[in-house]
Amino acid sequence: MKLLTSLVLASSLLVTGTALADASLVTKNKCSVCHALDKKMLGPSWKEVAAKHKGQKDAEAVLTKTIVTGSKGKYGKIPMPPQVNAKADANALAKWILAQ
Repeated sequence: MKLLTSLVLASSLLVTGTALADASLVTKNKCSVCHALDKKMLGPSWKEVAAKHKGQKDAEAVLTKTIVTGSKGKYGKIPMPPQVNAKADANALAKWILAQ
């Protein structure tokens, strides 16, 4: 029983650590200036983005590319400018967004 409890605790710490690390990338790359978890701001909410890509096999690659190159017309008239400074973090950000 102690082994099972230890495994569950260790697993939850790993999952939580990953989520916190990815959420910190949102802050580091200033994504929250235009986006929020569950409400539309200048850009769509993370939940809206995740819902739009749900079930798409290439969602992670598409979102990673969108973060780096920007987009127009996906969520309205306001374009998302390229986030070239986030290039190194784009894949991790895409994974975090899609998990919302």
